[in-house]
Amino acid sequence: MKVLLDHNLPHKLRLELAILSTDEFITTSFVGWQALRNGELLAAAESAGFDVFVTGDRSMAFEQKVVGRVLAIVALTTNNWPILRERVTEIHSAVLGIRQGEFLEFDCGEFSRRGRESESK
Repeated sequence: MKVLLDHNLPHKLRLELAILSTDEFITTSFVGWQALRNGELLAAAESAGFDVFVTGDRSMAFEQKVVGRVLAIVALTTNNWPILRERVTEIHSAVLGIRQGEFLEFDCGEFSRRGRESESK
């Protein structure tokens, strides 16, 4: 399986996912697609034979046709590494379990600055 990780995700996520699997995890930066956005990026990934696209862009489902594509899409609810690090195994399972043309919003939790704001007041 070929999995493409969006440029908005931490590179450490790719490394951790690759450790868990013999599947191929590649970043958009590695293939030179960091300047491509949403529709162009999805089309390029499909043309290149990627099976799954993983992104931290939660709005993609509202901006693009995400269901019924050749590519499966996993949208994580955060791109914050300390949060993602705790969920790598579950993210890996979600990526391996998704089927062609499906869209999954994977709830990893969310980063919040509320605690810091209230401390400074």
